[in-house]
Amino acid sequence: MLVDSHCHLDFPDFEAERDAIVARAVEAGVGHMVTISTRVRQFERVRAIAETYDNVFCSVGTHPHNAGEETDVTADELAGLADHPKVVAIGEAGLDYFYDKSPREAQARGFRVHIEAARRTGLPLVIHARDADDDIAGILEDETGKGAFPFVLHCFSSGRRLAETGIALGGHISFSGILTFRNSEEIRAIARDMPSDRILVETDAPFLAPPPHRGKRNEPAFVVNTARVLAETRGVSEAEIAAVTTDNFFRLFSKARPVRVAMQA
Repeated sequence: MLVDSHCHLDFPDFEAERDAIVARAVEAGVGHMVTISTRVRQFERVRAIAETYDNVFCSVGTHPHNAGEETDVTADELAGLADHPKVVAIGEAGLDYFYDKSPREAQARGFRVHIEAARRTGLPLVIHARDADDDIAGILEDETGKGAFPFVLHCFSSGRRLAETGIALGGHISFSGILTFRNSEEIRAIARDMPSDRILVETDAPFLAPPPHRGKRNEPAFVVNTARVLAETRGVSEAEIAAVTTDNFFRLFSKARPVRVAMQA
């Protein structure tokens, strides 16, 4: 089975049919999902969803869009909330210079706070990077110099230099529906060249649905389509991509434990 390493099951898009969405994912061969926190102050809702489903895990953190609203979040608070058995990651945090919804200083400060929490807990930091390659790379290099920490560059849409920097620092790269888009030749070239033990797949649902669902609401079941394109890009079978990305997931998200999930007949 595949793992959707990054989705947002707490978003209103899924409120009315969350049970059905999780069931469809399992039926499609997506055995596990991570629902990602975007606001620490709304973490209880994310945690409750993870507690509801045996095969759903969660993270805790503040999205860079919301960094200006949650400047009081500390590494101690994040580490404390991460004690919960269903919390398998810190974040998502990082830098977004495309939308610039929060002051860049607040984004950078929050990014470093989340890095410290990842370092303390040993949980992987889920990194959001958009139009900020140089600053993301600089912070990762600076912070790794203070002590290593696990991380994944999620929904990768950046340049080759950031991908190579992330890999060199021990990080992972996660590919979303963007990989499948017609104009994503550069992303596919990067995906082709990344080490097989550092790649993951995700949906970032409800966003970025891959074909044939392009333009519709994304959901975890559709990670199958992204995995298929990743397999084609790397010249391997879909079964191999499923095995590799799932193994990578459980190695990186080491607190997560696989559970038996039954597909409906």
